[in-house]
Parts: sequence; structure tokens; C-alpha cells
Amino acid sequence: MTSSCCRPSKVAEFEASDARSVMKQSIVGFHKDEQDHWVAKLDCGHNQHVRHIPPLMSRPWVESISGRNSMLGYELDCKKCDSAAPADNQ
Repeated sequence: MTSSCCRPSKVAEFEASDARSVMKQSIVGFHKDEQDHWVAKLDCGHNQHVRHIPPLMSRPWVESISGRNSMLGYELDCKKCDSAAPADNQ
């Protein structure tokens, strides 16, 4: 008989599979969308909004060119890569 202490829990299995699914991609540029919000262009070809909307999201670096330039190369979790989505148009 196998002891339950030796089997991984469902939570541990979920956390392990969730950790494997995170795809990190580097920021390679920025542009604004139709609503004047900043969008990061990732090296995988996907885009990701990088809004500064305090207190919900604190990203003051996005408001200046020097701040955005300082984040070039920074890796973001790309949920589009995780779901195998095609590259974005812009």
C-alpha cells in the first residue's frame, strides 16, 4: 500500500504544470494603441499592454522615453505564447 504522504498533491501538480507554462519574452520596443495606451512589443512578435494606472498598476517608467528605454530587454510573461497564439500584426 502506498502512503499518501509520498504522492504529490493535486495542488503541487498544478503549480508545477503552471510554472512550466510561463513563457518569458524580452521587450524589444514600444508603441501606442488606438486609445493612446503604451504597448510593449516582445521578441516573440506578440504585443502586451504596459499601462500605468495607479493604484491598480504602478508602472511610472512607461510615461517617459528614458523609462521605456530602461526596460528594453526586460522579460515579461507572454500569455499569448503560452496559448500558441500567432504573432500580432504590429
